[in-house]
Amino acid sequence: MLDHPSQEGIFCVEISSWEEYPQGEVGRVTAQKGKSFFLFFARCWQMQALRTALALVSLLLLWGCNRGPTAIQTAELNSRFTEDQPAISGDGEVVAFITNRNGSAQLAVYDLERKQFLDVSAINASGNLIATPSLSRTGRYIVYMVNDQGRPAIALYDQAIEQVEIVSRQYRSWVRNPQISPDGRYITFETARRGQWDVEILDRGPNVEPDLADGTVIDP
Repeated sequence: MLDHPSQEGIFCVEISSWEEYPQGEVGRVTAQKGKSFFLFFARCWQMQALRTALALVSLLLLWGCNRGPTAIQTAELNSRFTEDQPAISGDGEVVAFITNRNGSAQLAVYDLERKQFLDVSAINASGNLIATPSLSRTGRYIVYMVNDQGRPAIALYDQAIEQVEIVSRQYRSWVRNPQISPDGRYITFETARRGQWDVEILDRGPNVEPDLADGTVIDP
């Protein structure tokens, strides 16, 4: 009989011939081999379970890091979480407000006619603080406050192309309370560039596509 440790650290028994053992010893050796096999199987199962658990944890961490902003799934306008700073579109069909229902302050846009939330994931993707939204006539253009590199800034979102643009970077002073005109061309806000709060008007230019209701006739 040769006794040696296996690669898994389990003490194994090898038998060259059963004739080497008296009849009474056969049962003891058989039981020892069965116990060694059970320990080896149990250890292998534990190691596989540990590998599986580590793989699941890695996948969960990767999913959590890469997970994008969560869209609001419920159809209810209000929830048990805080909702504030509401603003309504010029046609009265869309309302925007700040909500904490997904665990952090996000901008929510709700279609009052269809009774459902619109997907504005591009707005909430940055994770920056969002406040004081304002909507154009149909809600195509939305302006709001964000934290841009540690300073308050005015952002504009175009729902037609789903793009966000910071429109106040030329203002070195602090800004607040943006409001957009019904057609989406003009943005009024407050600025502290003279050491006090003053009113500013930002003209986005004549080439901006106006936010008009469906069926509006445009003069050539």
